[in-house]
Amino acid sequence: MRLVLARHGETPANVEGVLDTLPPGPGLTALGEAQSQALADELAALPITAVYASTARRTQLTAARVAAPHGLAVQVVAGVHEVFVGELEGCGDPESIRRFWAVDRAWHDGSLDVALPGGESARDVLRRHLRVVRGIRAAHPAGTAVLVGHGGALRIAAAVLGGGVPARAGNPARSCYLRNCGRIVLESESESESESDGAGGAGGENAADGWRVVEWRPEPPGGLGGRHSSGATVSPIRAGAAPLRQGRSGARSRAPP
Repeated sequence: MRLVLARHGETPANVEGVLDTLPPGPGLTALGEAQSQALADELAALPITAVYASTARRTQLTAARVAAPHGLAVQVVAGVHEVFVGELEGCGDPESIRRFWAVDRAWHDGSLDVALPGGESARDVLRRHLRVVRGIRAAHPAGTAVLVGHGGALRIAAAVLGGGVPARAGNPARSCYLRNCGRIVLESESESESESDGAGGAGGENAADGWRVVEWRPEPPGGLGGRHSSGATVSPIRAGAAPLRQGRSGARSRAPP
């Protein structure tokens, strides 16, 4: 099977540059609706058998657009909400954004136990997120399923599920900021289910069994960019990955997840 991990469309909080992670959260802007429709149009030809969304309103609105051409109902699942940022919730000042990206950078360097102040660690996110992904794979052994989620959580989950992160100019996924309605496509290589939930081992590598990244498309569909730019090239990354590693090189976006 294939699993499309798509970020939701633009929200008012995205426009304001505010960390807004608690569900149900805001809906979509007019641009966010257009991005969601463009995503639906690009995925319309795929053999999609199920569409899932988090408990956040923004993902459900985006997922409804994706599901409509296939005559599917959106299945709302707990466990794939955005990374809880704790004390940084509702903040948009430069220092708060810097603190968020410092932790995100540590995660993509392999330090999964580092936690946001009063919030989650990467291992917390992986424990809940990967459990849902395993359930989706068990329910849909063939065809394509779509999970509409959140940028920060999707990037770290995809990095571990794919056994690494796509390389761009030598930098891992921390430089591949997933913009609104950007997407990552994973392919299941086996039917076996891993027993790991991302909480064990150095980086939760066992959770990657049976998956590979076949596409990492960080830009919004249809060229419908918003306020924030990833600073990266627009072309999608296909196949090929760089492992999670220790290190401090590489750039990252300053925009919230």
